[in-house]
Amino acid sequence: MEDHYGHIEIRLDELMKEKGLSKNKLSHKAEMNWKQIDNFCKNKITRLDVFVLCKLCTVLDCKIEDLLVFHPPDRE
Repeated sequence: MEDHYGHIEIRLDELMKEKGLSKNKLSHKAEMNWKQIDNFCKNKITRLDVFVLCKLCTVLDCKIEDLLVFHPPDRE
């Protein structure tokens, strides 16, 4: 049922690689828990916190659309 409305892909892992940041370095710069960053990297987030998204975009110097990608549902 979740895919009925599509899903959001969090591209944090790819952005960190592009910027040359480790999870430890990002957790320090963004003042976030390492496990929270790990969950974002693994797309294991069920609710997005706007403040956290602002932190990540600021630290990674990116736009929200670089971090989040909406995948619409498959229409059969």
